[in-house]
Amino acid sequence: MTIQASVHLDQHAPELPRDRLIKQINEESSLPTLGVSISKVVEITSSSEDPVAKLAHFVLADVALTQKILRLSNTIHYRTSSGAPVTTISRAIFLLGFNSIKTSAMAMLLVDCFKDKSHANSVRRELVQALCASIVGREMAARGRFQDGEEAAVAALFKNVGKILVASYDHPLYSRIQAMLQTGKTTSQDASSTLLGCSYERFGEMALQEWKIPDTIIQSLIPLPGGELKKVNTRAEWLRQVASFSDALATTIMSAGVGTLSEKAKPLLQKYGKALDFDQAILDDMLIKVETETRQLAKSMDIAMGDIHIGDADDNTTNGVPNDLLLQNYEAGEIQNDERHPSGKPKHARDLLLAGVQDVTQMLASDSFKLNDLILLVLETLYSSMGFRFATVCLRDLQTVRYVARLAIGENYQERQRGFAFSGKPDQNLFHLAMSNNVDLMISDASVPKIQNLLPDWHKQLLPDARSFIILPLVIQKKSLGLFYADRDVNADEGVPPDETALIKTLKSQLLAAMMRG
Repeated sequence: MTIQASVHLDQHAPELPRDRLIKQINEESSLPTLGVSISKVVEITSSSEDPVAKLAHFVLADVALTQKILRLSNTIHYRTSSGAPVTTISRAIFLLGFNSIKTSAMAMLLVDCFKDKSHANSVRRELVQALCASIVGREMAARGRFQDGEEAAVAALFKNVGKILVASYDHPLYSRIQAMLQTGKTTSQDASSTLLGCSYERFGEMALQEWKIPDTIIQSLIPLPGGELKKVNTRAEWLRQVASFSDALATTIMSAGVGTLSEKAKPLLQKYGKALDFDQAILDDMLIKVETETRQLAKSMDIAMGDIHIGDADDNTTNGVPNDLLLQNYEAGEIQNDERHPSGKPKHARDLLLAGVQDVTQMLASDSFKLNDLILLVLETLYSSMGFRFATVCLRDLQTVRYVARLAIGENYQERQRGFAFSGKPDQNLFHLAMSNNVDLMISDASVPKIQNLLPDWHKQLLPDARSFIILPLVIQKKSLGLFYADRDVNADEGVPPDETALIKTLKSQLLAAMMRG
């Protein structure tokens, strides 16, 4: 990230703290990567391609991010509504919602970049406040009257990014600004402008511009006037109000002191209530939900809370119910067992496949599922449960009479998806034989001459190092619709035992039933 320093007309004028800090930040090697990653997540929403698949691909490409999202999905807050462990990103997106996972992913990227900085307690406090604000923003977006309101959660997340940067890179300056604020004689905007050389919001804007965050989000950082606010007519103005309210409510939730949260939040009701259309009852419900989710989100990101205060909630309860009375389910750590066979296949593949079957069952029971999302869920379940390096679903194109890869995940998935296509005309290769006979093939050693003789040339060229793979044909009423394919670059001497085979067939049957329903 290269933030432009201010230009001084007087070359001998003293350097502003802001400009000195900018130089220091520009030398930080991790920030450009953060900016690129956040930009990618923001772009996913506006993509013409399937956004759910793109978000799943983005998360799966980062092992640490995948683990954090799954850990969040398996916290008590979410498990009480599903009752089954979440083992795939596809299921996490379906359960928590696309926008929730997208915002959580951005929050996790932000936290990972800053949480281990020196003066960690101050930085952690600002990061937790950003997480808290993003959850408030998401709640407000759900109640908002504007389309694409989910940007409110993103705007709220970045509302205090300027403070995070200052706390991370010049803690003495941050401490002086905080001390000035604690006198009660000035505002955050005035204190930061006096000591930093610009407001926190302006400093944050400069960073977000370099990260190519959309202007609507950057503009939402601009401070609002004092006094009671009125309803606005434009989405941009509404975003400013929501971002400001979210940050203010997050500050209130994290503030220690006398009185309940409800009492401390009353000034916010007076300022924002009419403009954002909420009353005391709605605010109280939001306070309970937000503080609970903030704890869960921070925990999933390994943020040590230490002496950071969040609201009035008891860590041992969920929405007022003692956690030890809740129906016990798998913990995230139990699901993410790291023991694997030499092939890379998890030793608890059966448990993962069973969880996948449960996920598919729940998705099928929902009125809101999309077939494409279901296909992605089955594909990811096979990929992660069996430890494959690449997996794709290949469907028949009626116009070209070819089988073409529609979705793919794993190593070099984009390049391999483009090349994974073959003629629909009958042939004596392994793929056509599997479809014409409607048999599932699980090859543990593809180097055997008999297998090599049945592999088509296009497969040998595209995946020359495939050593073990599966082919699962998708056939309805003797008509071949396509197939699932997944492989590894090592042999799978452990094979596929009957219980795992049965679960794989169940997954396929569930998908075929959904395809028949249309």
